[in-house]
Order: sequence, then structure tokens, then C-alpha cells
Amino acid sequence: MNKEIQLQDLGNNDYKATWEYQEELFKGIVDLKIRNRREELELTTPNYFLFVEHPHVYTLGKSGDLTNLLLSEKQLEAKGATFYKINRGGDITYHGPGQIVGYPIIDLENFFTDIHKYLRLLEESIILTLQEYGLACGRSEGETGVWLGVGTPFARKICAMGVRASRWVTMHGFALNVNVDLGYFDNIIPCGIKGKAVTSLNVELGVKEVNESEVKEKILHHFKNLFECTLVKE
Repeated sequence: MNKEIQLQDLGNNDYKATWEYQEELFKGIVDLKIRNRREELELTTPNYFLFVEHPHVYTLGKSGDLTNLLLSEKQLEAKGATFYKINRGGDITYHGPGQIVGYPIIDLENFFTDIHKYLRLLEESIILTLQEYGLACGRSEGETGVWLGVGTPFARKICAMGVRASRWVTMHGFALNVNVDLGYFDNIIPCGIKGKAVTSLNVELGVKEVNESEVKEKILHHFKNLFECTLVKE
């Protein structure tokens, strides 16, 4: 059981290139697990946590509805945005500058074999982080992610989540709006949920910009405690 997680910050990186890199890491873990089982070995499987910021991009989960994208191909191009249909759960979401995206690519057999617990702990790492900024946030029943104003007419989502898991190995993850241009969300029905708004940390705090490095450190602190792991920076 390996509870060490290799941390990599990819900076601003193209979505497709990052997706391919995730797939490479994911496949490496899965292949090792298959080899362990086939050859009756006990080789340790690695774990990774990627931080990244993407250029403007819209992604649609495998069960998502394409009609939730409200732009044509030409309109996407005019906005300098790209679009991908991908293999995570969930519907449509936006990634772009000012958003902290986290992709844990971990073997849950190193921790616990419960995908629901995994999602709840991911959410909790964000909830605890936002509470450090004085925000009252939490979960919305039946809707993955982190919300503010739950149960009120002003419910708004600040962090989207969507994961893929196979043989207890995870990929994809969360996207926390920190200093995001929220206008880009007007071009979609976020996560396929009508009538609910999206927000960003800087908007909620009433400031022009929040220190993203500080937010990342807080996320990692809570993630480390919740998963009882060791984070190793590369």
C-alpha cells in the first residue's frame, strides 16, 4: 500500500496535451496492476496529483448532452475556445485562466476502495479550503461539486467535479473558480443544471484577484490530511 503521491504543477497547459498525459499516467498504473495480478507480483503502484490551468476550453462528459453547449464551431473559434467530448463523468463544464484544476491520478487500492468516499473527500478538501476564506459552502444533494447558497434562490457553484475510475484508478478531478471570467459560463448550461449560477472566489470575496498559489497550498494541506498521504513535489 503506497500512500505517497507525486505532485506536479503543469502551469498553463493545453487541455488535449494534459488529457493525453493523464491517460499515459493512468495507463501506467492500470498496466502495472494487471501485471501484478497476472504474474502474482506485489509491485508498488504510483500515485500522482496534477495541478494545471487550461486555455479556454469546454469539455463534455461521456453522458453529457451536447445541447448544453450554446455555441457553434465558429463562435467557439471567435472566443478563442476549444471543445472536447471526454471520458469523465458529468456533463459540460468550462476550464480557463484563473481556474485551479486538480487531477488526482491515484490507485484507490492504496487508500480505500470506495469511489463515493473519494468524491466526498475531494469535495471536502475544497470546502475546507473555502472556509479558510470565510465562505459558507457545502454540497447540493444529487449534484457533485461545491456550492454556495445551497437551498436558497441564490445557489451558485464554485467548484465542478468529474472523474473516471477503472480498476480503482482515478483520473480527471476538480475545477475551482478562483479568478475566472464568469462570462465564459454564459455559453453553456454548466453541468447541465438549468437555473443555477456559477461563481468565483474573487467575486465572493469582492476583490480583483486572489493569490492562486496560496489557494493551491491550502487545497494540498486539506487533501493531505483527508487522504492521510504524503505529497512529494517534483
